[in-house]
Amino acid sequence: MNAETVFQSHRSRLFSLAYRLLGSRSDAEDVVQDTWLRWRQADVATIRDPEAWLVTTASRLGIDRLRAAKLQRERYPGPWLPEPADIDDSPGPEQDAELAEQVSLAFLAILERLGPEERAAFLLKEAFDYEYTHIAELIGHSEANCRQMVHRARERLQATRPRFDVAPERHRHLLERFMHAARVGNREAIAALLHEDARLVSDGGGKATAAIRPLLGNERIARLFWAAYRRPQPETEWCMGRVNGEPAVLRYRDGRLVSAMVAISDGERIVELLTVMNPDKLPPLERVTRADAPPSLG
Repeated sequence: MNAETVFQSHRSRLFSLAYRLLGSRSDAEDVVQDTWLRWRQADVATIRDPEAWLVTTASRLGIDRLRAAKLQRERYPGPWLPEPADIDDSPGPEQDAELAEQVSLAFLAILERLGPEERAAFLLKEAFDYEYTHIAELIGHSEANCRQMVHRARERLQATRPRFDVAPERHRHLLERFMHAARVGNREAIAALLHEDARLVSDGGGKATAAIRPLLGNERIARLFWAAYRRPQPETEWCMGRVNGEPAVLRYRDGRLVSAMVAISDGERIVELLTVMNPDKLPPLERVTRADAPPSLG
């Protein structure tokens, strides 16, 4: 195979790694492009293991970019949420549950708690099942240090990651009921569907109206949706869709997607809502077609 064919055969894997590492579709695409440029400049004929070379290059580029991104995110106006990699307005069956969980906005947001190299080591082991000897070569640490980083990452994530064994159909039905209540500003129904300690996180990026800090409590969240319904605003279309393979509430105005909301539930009530409203993180078209879809996240 020629150099371009070899690269394209690994492109989806590189994007998947970069996206999990950075939590940003646009940054992940930049990493893949930079990896391609370096691959073109390399003496490909002398590279014995192209996949290892490409993954190593993408990992190191991703770590460097993540270091810079962390500084930028500290100055971000309001809460920062990951940029969805795939938004689909068709309410079809979800992805494989394990894969959807690995790229869910909630999980990617939790990964922000990890340092760049710790995050890379964790993902290479947990998501891609790399051996520690390979991870050590990739990130330039000893095998023992990599084992320790992955162990610490697991402990930190387990301490903060909500774990609910909820049937996908039940979760989708709960979110759909919430959508219908929010769409008509039914304050009582919204509050009833939320856990009393529910949390709402909205990412407007300073470019869309959003809460500048997380909102806590079912009554406060219900009041927010009730107040939003009562304010004069352009006609809004609400529909169920998918974000990174998990159920989501999508809202459109004037044919443009203006928000994508996902939820965490315990099967009975919603415990957390994550809403991406920053237009820079949402596709500009009314509908995301298959041709627009990014490389596979698998």
